[in-house]
Amino acid sequence: MSELTIWTLDWVPDGPRGFVRDLRLRWACEEAGLPYTVRTIRFEDRDTNHLDRQPFGQVPFLDDGGLQLFESGAGLLHLARKSATLMPSDPVGEADTLQWTLAALNSIEMVSVPWWFLGMSGRKDNELTGWVTKRLDQLETVLRGREWLAAGRFTVADLLMADVLRVRDVRAFGDRPATEAYVARITARPAFQKAHADQMGFYEAADRDRATTKG
Repeated sequence: MSELTIWTLDWVPDGPRGFVRDLRLRWACEEAGLPYTVRTIRFEDRDTNHLDRQPFGQVPFLDDGGLQLFESGAGLLHLARKSATLMPSDPVGEADTLQWTLAALNSIEMVSVPWWFLGMSGRKDNELTGWVTKRLDQLETVLRGREWLAAGRFTVADLLMADVLRVRDVRAFGDRPATEAYVARITARPAFQKAHADQMGFYEAADRDRATTKG
């Protein structure tokens, strides 16, 4: 088996910690029992020093024995094809997982991220707020009737959807008990807890390294 390498930033400020999207790939590897290493690019050079591998200057990107992928969604689907834990092998279960994985990115995150960003910057867009409300309410209706999004069990679709929904402002927006229970249930999984702790520890160590360097 080729060695998986997850690339991320060597340091970030406090705010993004626990939400930098290499967490998604770490979490998937932990769920599937896939060994991996983490390598870094410099935070200060993040927009310029790896454009050959990530044309938008973002993280994460994934290296699987020379096969390189950017975008967390693409990396997740690649990892899912390596493990039935993340995606069933039967055509119906696979299709169900794929559609909900893309729904997390295209129907929920595509709306929630700009809404969150505008709110964080002190601006408000009533039309965008209405769109977020509609999408989250529609998802709440789905989650009232099922424990998992796809294939009747945990899949990479749940991993990604829960990661999108666990953003603090999204979780706090409205009263959606089924969604809240879903996020709490998925993020209580040991694989998430380990991946999250590892990322937080990674950046705490980076703080110490920077302090030593400056000192």
